[in-house]
Amino acid sequence: MTGRTETRLAELGLELPEVAAPLASYVPAVRTGPYVYTAGQLPLVDGKLPLTGKVGAEVTPEEAKDLARTCALNALAAVKSVAGDLDRVARVVKVVGFVASAPDFTGQPGVVNGASELLGEVLGERGTHARSAVGVAVLPIDAPVEVEIQVELHAEPTGS
Repeated sequence: MTGRTETRLAELGLELPEVAAPLASYVPAVRTGPYVYTAGQLPLVDGKLPLTGKVGAEVTPEEAKDLARTCALNALAAVKSVAGDLDRVARVVKVVGFVASAPDFTGQPGVVNGASELLGEVLGERGTHARSAVGVAVLPIDAPVEVEIQVELHAEPTGS
């Protein structure tokens, strides 16, 4: 049976991807108590980056905003991998977005809005969160953007 969150994804024309394989020594997500912390998620699609480079140089802010949406979708897949069901998400607590930026680019918040807006579209009020948007010199494999999220889960239902 498909839950309400995955039904909402389908209504938006979105599908959860497979969880991206780690690029180093870490796991995609960790659950501790009622919280899930994801590793930084790159905008990988079928294991590849659709674009590389710095935002404000090789990548436009609009392209980067779309990539941030992909990062958030990948983060939701990582959450599901340890939570079992996205309907268990009580709320997104925090989003941190990293934007590989040209030296004069200052639009990091607008880029990371792509992730924030996706979470709101999918999760509604549960997707409202605190956030940081940080400009950095470079990201792994020359990705333009990386996003990590922290979510709080509802308690697991008890058996009958």
